[in-house]
Amino acid sequence: MALTASPRPALAGGFAGLALLALFIGTALSALWLETAGSGFAAFSAVTFAILRFTLWQAGLSTLLSLGFALPVALALARQRRFAGRQMLIRLMAIPLGLPVLIGALGLLGIWGRHGLVNQGLAALGLEQPISIYGLPGILLAHVFFNMPLATRLLLAGLERIPAEYWRMAASLGMGRLAVLRLVEWPAMSRLIPGIAGLIFMLCATSFTLVLVLGGGPGATTLEVAIYQALRFDFDPPRAVSLAGLQLLVTGLLLLIFSLWPAPEEAGLTDQRPIRRFDGEGLAVRLADYLVLLIALIFVAAPLVDIAAAGLKADLGRLLADAAVHRAIATSLAVALPAGCLSVMLGFAFIEARMALQASRSGGRGARALIWLIDAASSLVLLVPAVVLATGWFLLLRRLGEVSAFAAPVVVVINAMMALPFAMRVLQPAMEVHHQRNDRLALSLGLSGFSRLRRLDWPALRRPFFMALSFAMALSLGDLGAVALFGADQLTTLPWLIFARLGSYRSTDADGLALLLGLLCLVFTLLGTAGKQKEEPS
Repeated sequence: MALTASPRPALAGGFAGLALLALFIGTALSALWLETAGSGFAAFSAVTFAILRFTLWQAGLSTLLSLGFALPVALALARQRRFAGRQMLIRLMAIPLGLPVLIGALGLLGIWGRHGLVNQGLAALGLEQPISIYGLPGILLAHVFFNMPLATRLLLAGLERIPAEYWRMAASLGMGRLAVLRLVEWPAMSRLIPGIAGLIFMLCATSFTLVLVLGGGPGATTLEVAIYQALRFDFDPPRAVSLAGLQLLVTGLLLLIFSLWPAPEEAGLTDQRPIRRFDGEGLAVRLADYLVLLIALIFVAAPLVDIAAAGLKADLGRLLADAAVHRAIATSLAVALPAGCLSVMLGFAFIEARMALQASRSGGRGARALIWLIDAASSLVLLVPAVVLATGWFLLLRRLGEVSAFAAPVVVVINAMMALPFAMRVLQPAMEVHHQRNDRLALSLGLSGFSRLRRLDWPALRRPFFMALSFAMALSLGDLGAVALFGADQLTTLPWLIFARLGSYRSTDADGLALLLGLLCLVFTLLGTAGKQKEEPS
């Protein structure tokens, strides 16, 4: 039973949400197919296969580097549980996950770019030829910056689920570091690594903004960027459709392969006493761990500090007085608010329907199939990337008339879909706990419908709803993928304006606008997490 006395409203909401997504995605894919009716698919050339090869190659390297960096960081954080600043470092690892990709790219340019701090330091040492961040090295560096913290947090969560008695047993047996790693830590991490690797690989394979900003031309182009270039610069719809079809085929096959890996089983704590890691108390071990953590801290924090410093050097007063900046901020907010609301509404509808199906005693194959469809809806961002959806709708709207007149609603829905997995991740735990605690109380009091929502559900779920809304809006504010094809005078968002200023070599303006965008995202994140969580009635 879901959050209502009858499961029918919950199921109706879930069906409506699935129908909306199916209609929107189906229309985009149909438009891609219809575009080939008159012109046919463009033949795949050697260049196309080179782009596909590079897409998979950079994704594989990015995954290996991200996991290779995350493993020692997670192990050091798990061993050193009492050093000052541990929680701060763990929270710092969450910042790249919510940071707009374009801002992160600018921060990396400030550290590793031609005139960045690293090249300035090398020049001071007498190295005349600067390191180039553009091309494959820059793409790998940026992917590690965004994905290493994600892998670290997921691995650390797995290590912290190891029961406390395991560590006491290891200490009593006198196990060394290698024995602890082989017999205790590695079994816990090995169950998680395939899933983490699959997630990072998919994120890197469907990366758009980072490759667009840091790519080094035809030799460092992914499928998504090639689709964008085929429409935006060459205006070659058959080639764009062929590339989009190849992208869907590749992402579908990858998701199918990764779905074959079994989900890791979580080991519950059997002893709730504080965990003491005896293997992390030696001086040499502590120094080695602190060195690893210091490197991770500098790697993640340096671009963030550079973003703030470079933004403050810009003429913020002039930028804030610029009418183009005003329009870009207003457009970004006008897109982010409905996108966030739609994402939260879809997430709520899917979670309610899923709980209703799980609680249904008559659930058979049909119920399991619907649960699978609802779960799959949260992975659509990986299966059907934003650029593919935008391409389909761009081609359809081009047939109907002026593209820019219809662009805003399309971008809103695409951004809502991209934020849907994150909104559901915030909402689902709170809704499931609330459902378990209060369904019987609601039934005994005869509360249902709007009365239950007003008196019982909304007071308890208000905070996670606002949190999910703020995260969805922040993600939409920083998105460049959906608006890249539609970007014009009528739909100039703040990320698009930053990208345009960067492309016209007005990097100081881009730094200032990036700081403004980062502050806007930070404000929404802080608003969503403000206040204390109240205890629900039991």
